[in-house]
Amino acid sequence: MGDARQLILDRVKAALAILPEKKPLPEYPADVALSLGAPAPGDAVAGFREQLESVRGRSFTDPAALGAWLAEQGATRGYCDPALAGWLGTALGGDLALETTLDRDRIDDYQFGITRAWGAVAETGSLILDDATTSRRLGALAPWIHIAVVAPERILPDVGSAIAALGDDPNVIFCTGPSKTADVEGILIEGVHGPGEQVALIYSRA
Repeated sequence: MGDARQLILDRVKAALAILPEKKPLPEYPADVALSLGAPAPGDAVAGFREQLESVRGRSFTDPAALGAWLAEQGATRGYCDPALAGWLGTALGGDLALETTLDRDRIDDYQFGITRAWGAVAETGSLILDDATTSRRLGALAPWIHIAVVAPERILPDVGSAIAALGDDPNVIFCTGPSKTADVEGILIEGVHGPGEQVALIYSRA
């Protein structure tokens, strides 16, 4: 850790130390999350796919179909979570080159990144990434195409259920479709501070 960063953290800790005891977090009612047309119970996968596609994301349930789509995009080189590469490299088919070590000096060479997702939310089409599950955060954010592998049983019906199920990981990201911003003159631009293509591979390997 750099000296400047440590100095800032030390000052923050010192300032917090003189504060009175922290107040407990508020208790929200179970129905605090507004319904956005969440699917009926038992149809979370279909609902998630529909919501994800409504925000310009993509989803696949067949690795071979995903591999064919990557080939169509000309995306043949990418980073892959080492825990997935053994079986996924074969399942994707084609001539895709999967690297299991992310080289920061070659970050622009990765046309896609494949990481695991902690789960997903059917209500919003959001993928949930946390530090414990995501092998390399940069592999999920830097390549133009990010593929999150999520097990169908980890697709929760709504935001409230997802928040209730989260553990104590301090870094959790809800990704809803590709990265986008409209800060400049109200013009929507995708892929500015993250992937321009957000893809979910809904698959559970037995």
